[in-house]
Amino acid sequence: METQDSTNRLTRNIQKRYNRIAPVYDLMDKITVPHRMREKAINLARGEVLEVGVGTGLNLPLYPRDCTLTGIDFSPKMLQKARARATKDNIQVKLLQMDIQQLDFPDHSFDTVIATCVFCSVPDPILGLKEVRRVCKKDGQVILLEHMRSDIPLLGLLMDILNPLFLYIIGNNINRMTVENVKKAGLNIVRVENLKADIYRLIVASP
Repeated sequence: METQDSTNRLTRNIQKRYNRIAPVYDLMDKITVPHRMREKAINLARGEVLEVGVGTGLNLPLYPRDCTLTGIDFSPKMLQKARARATKDNIQVKLLQMDIQQLDFPDHSFDTVIATCVFCSVPDPILGLKEVRRVCKKDGQVILLEHMRSDIPLLGLLMDILNPLFLYIIGNNINRMTVENVKKAGLNIVRVENLKADIYRLIVASP
C-alpha cells in the first residue's frame, strides 16, 4: 500500500508530466479516444455536474445545456487551455485547480460526477474514487469512461509489460483494474459497457 508521502510524490511527478504534454494533449487524445465514446458518456450527465480531471476541456462543448458545470484538474497548464476553450465557445463553467484525491467540496454536492480517461493516472485511484463517492449526492450518479487492463490473458500480460513505459512517458497506467477499484471504493455498479473491445469501458455507478 502506498504511503502518503509516496502518493504525494507521484502526484507531483504526474502533474509535471501533464503540464509538459498540455500543448499536444488534444492531438494525443483524438488519436486514442474516439469522439463518439466521449459523447456517449457526457450525454448521461444531469443537474449539478462535477468533471474530475477536466484536462483541456475537450468534454465541455458536449454537455447538455441544462447542466451546471464545475471542472477540476491538478495541472495548471491543462486548466489554462480549458479556460481558453470555455471562453472561445462561450461555455459557463467553474474551473478549479484541485487534486481528485482530496476534493475541496462538501459531502453530497453534485448530481453527476464524471471522468473520462482519468483514473489511469490518479496515483491512488481508490482514494480518488472514494472522494468521488463522497461528493456525489445519495441519489446521484457516477459516470466513468476509462481504459483499463484487458481480461484477455495475452493482451493483459502485454499491457502489464508495457505499463512502466507509459507511466514514465505520460503518467498513464494502461493496466488498471478500474471496475474492481470502483467496487473497492464503495460505489455500486449499475452497469458496465464495453466500448472498444474490453479496454475502453463505460461504467455507471451510484454512491
